[in-house]
Amino acid sequence: MSSTSEASPGNWITGSYTGNSIGVRITIGTFVCVAWYNVIELIVLIFLTFKRFQGPYFWSMLISAVGILPYSVGYLMKFFDLTSATWVPVTLLTVGWWAMVTGQSFVLYSRLHLVIENQRILRLVKGMIIMNIFLLHVPTTVLTYAANFSGSYASIAGYDIMEKIQLTGFCVQEVIISSLYMWETNRMLQSNTDRGSRKTIMQLLAVNVSCILMDIALMVIEFMNFYIYQTTLKATLYSVKLKLEIAVLGKLVKVAHQHLWRSNTERGQYPSFVDPTRIESDFNHPESSLGTYQGFKGRTSPFEAIDCDDVT
Repeated sequence: MSSTSEASPGNWITGSYTGNSIGVRITIGTFVCVAWYNVIELIVLIFLTFKRFQGPYFWSMLISAVGILPYSVGYLMKFFDLTSATWVPVTLLTVGWWAMVTGQSFVLYSRLHLVIENQRILRLVKGMIIMNIFLLHVPTTVLTYAANFSGSYASIAGYDIMEKIQLTGFCVQEVIISSLYMWETNRMLQSNTDRGSRKTIMQLLAVNVSCILMDIALMVIEFMNFYIYQTTLKATLYSVKLKLEIAVLGKLVKVAHQHLWRSNTERGQYPSFVDPTRIESDFNHPESSLGTYQGFKGRTSPFEAIDCDDVT
């Protein structure tokens, strides 16, 4: 694969890295290796965390994690010129990019079901994700192949522009989903007086803010025209975001179900597994957030047996 000149609109978009900087090569290798390590750990954690291997949350997280591998391998092969078959790295990074980016959006969408009951909002979010597949993924893919196989200035310039558009578009998409989540989580925080739960909710908010900052960092790097750094760092940051998802998943399920329990009982509604006539405790003023409940066999919280894959 031949390299473009440094004056081209997208430096090294269509070829391997031909610069003399050892630091750049080490940086590329480091980003890719960290991403690989995180992905291997993620796959293990996903299968250990989910009790049943089904549901949108499980599959979106698994697909997004697995997608990081071909994405990072493709760019490693491309920048280090490990093959003369241009279509191999281009196809790998394209397939991986689709799975990694849209998979992450579906992870965020699946998580929204824990805190948002408004089906109209959920349908709009899902529609936005599907729409952006056609508005952002498809044209970027076409320009990726055009730039790498035709090598014309017009196709490279077009890809360079589209790369910035799609990165901005997907960043805005994830910010919108995360903002909806944070808005609802903040409402949960205001209505929850339990100190432990409030601490957990604050941690969840911090995780979402961190993910938004990662997206913004990628945008800044891209608009500074550091294409090599942006594309390889993206794999690392997406793997980190998924690890944060795994880290807070259990806490998120507990807090969300506790909030749902409180909201329903205040309206006189109870989950299907509860017989209201046999309730002996005051669920509107529980002694502890997730402690024991009178009237349940074994005096345990009904949420202790909740499977993570029930998040749909």
